[in-house]
Amino acid sequence: MNTPSFKQVTIRNLWSENQILIQVLGICSTLAVTNNLINTSIMALGVVFTTGFSNLTISSIKTLIPRKVRMITQVLIIAFYVIVVDLVLRAFLPSVSRALGPYVGLIITNCIIMGRAEAFAQNQPPLISFWDGVTAGAGYMAVLLVVAFIRELLGFGSLYGFRVMPQGFPTWTIMLMAPSAFFILGIVIWIAKSAMGRKKKA
Repeated sequence: MNTPSFKQVTIRNLWSENQILIQVLGICSTLAVTNNLINTSIMALGVVFTTGFSNLTISSIKTLIPRKVRMITQVLIIAFYVIVVDLVLRAFLPSVSRALGPYVGLIITNCIIMGRAEAFAQNQPPLISFWDGVTAGAGYMAVLLVVAFIRELLGFGSLYGFRVMPQGFPTWTIMLMAPSAFFILGIVIWIAKSAMGRKKKA
């Protein structure tokens, strides 16, 4: 398999093959934790960390992993980095850890991480695999932050916990519920795919 350039990997993961916008992966956390920008940012950074270092580790030892057990080995490696994220949050950000609840542990089931490990890290050198993981996580993070921005602004009248809407602003209770994330995400995907379609026609 040919090794893509860092630029190609960046463009692909942030835009043309974005894990959420195009492949519709990892949307469970998109629906669950995006009513608050602080929690969303930390959750997404956890995914970036896990995806990047899982890819790096898997790519570095791929020749040592028997093919028959490669997927369970990948899961174990991913689980190690998820545990690191969970322990760091519990030690330094206990309130955020409690707010995120089981969703930190469920990073291990995020299809994006396993997908990048199997589709990229298993076949590419370590450094570009690490970059693929980081940019795939960053593409995921960008979409989550857009959804969280809209939900927190309209649901609480704040951004990152700071009130930005004027007093008396009628907050939208529905924005605090998971279904709102589903509709916002659908609109974001629609806008992104429309923009991609117009660019192709041009």
